[in-house]
Amino acid sequence: MTEGFLERNTIVSAFVPVDMQTANNNGDWVSMAKYDRCLVVLFKGIGTDGDDPIFNLQQAKTAAGGTAKDLDFTVIHKKVGSQLTTLDFSRVTQTAATSHTDTDSAQAEAIMAVEIKADELDTDNGYYFIRLDIANIGGNAQLGCAFYILSGARYAQPTPPDAQA
Repeated sequence: MTEGFLERNTIVSAFVPVDMQTANNNGDWVSMAKYDRCLVVLFKGIGTDGDDPIFNLQQAKTAAGGTAKDLDFTVIHKKVGSQLTTLDFSRVTQTAATSHTDTDSAQAEAIMAVEIKADELDTDNGYYFIRLDIANIGGNAQLGCAFYILSGARYAQPTPPDAQA
């Protein structure tokens, strides 16, 4: 018998499609306690030059964001440009940082993704939750949404473990 994708993985909304210039775009907290990895994805439409989204990650001890602190990452994958003609993701490596700004992404469609492994969290001190924050991008409309793809559920089952509890 072959396992289905959603028997070992789950997809959770960080924030639904929204005009990212109306306020800060704080994603929901998601738990990695029952998963090995989480792909954090921002999917956005065309905006105005200079209104670049800043991709920022945090970790916390509770689903309410208790004792939140920044979460460093070094690699981001992105497709910036028409999603019909930009076929491949670019892999960008940066010095460990809690955020990333792509200065060419505001005026283009883009998909940006960062993979976090559970062992990168400060689990020794009780940190199991992560979230994506995209600050208010500026003064012009730019639609975007974000989601999490959690993979490597510790135990396969017909309905994947809850990642929002």
